[in-house]
Amino acid sequence: MYLISPLNMIDFFRKSEGTWFTERSVHHFDSAADESGESNLTITVLEKDDPKVQEVCTAQGIDPAQATGGASFSWQANLDVRLLNTDNAAILVDVPDEQTKRFGKLIRNQGYVESIPVVSRYQFADDGVLTIDTDYENNQGQERCWFVTNDFRVRVSTVRMMNGVNLMTYCSERRCVSQEVLEQMISRNHARR
Repeated sequence: MYLISPLNMIDFFRKSEGTWFTERSVHHFDSAADESGESNLTITVLEKDDPKVQEVCTAQGIDPAQATGGASFSWQANLDVRLLNTDNAAILVDVPDEQTKRFGKLIRNQGYVESIPVVSRYQFADDGVLTIDTDYENNQGQERCWFVTNDFRVRVSTVRMMNGVNLMTYCSERRCVSQEVLEQMISRNHARR
């Protein structure tokens, strides 16, 4: 299937909706800690009138009318079947540039590197690669993400301290098949017999 890369954040959220199996490789340059592993990332699109979108905008002093919508990102260990833990979740709200919508601000109720509310800057390149830059109190983070296919994407990130880069992460993410789609696939297979 031909890949159409999203070139604005709300299309990126919509293309990302669902659950993704993430294989993560983490490289610390200042310690021997290893945070590599496997997890599930669940993304749910939020419309611009969703109360969560309104709440994040208001908390950051942004007019909610500027938002095009947002997304809820939740993560947990790969084989964890419990309900998603709200401590492992973030709400991201898109506030795009009015003219191009290919760059703008991401308003978050909690950051990726530091668990504080944060405003990031993003932009989409012509080839669909999304770059997100975030300034925290003590760090700077940069994340790049792109779709290789509709059901496979890649994320790379760096965290920079005052003395240079101290963390790099590479994630490959495969979309998980929903129970409904799985049942449809099984039904089609049985019909072939």
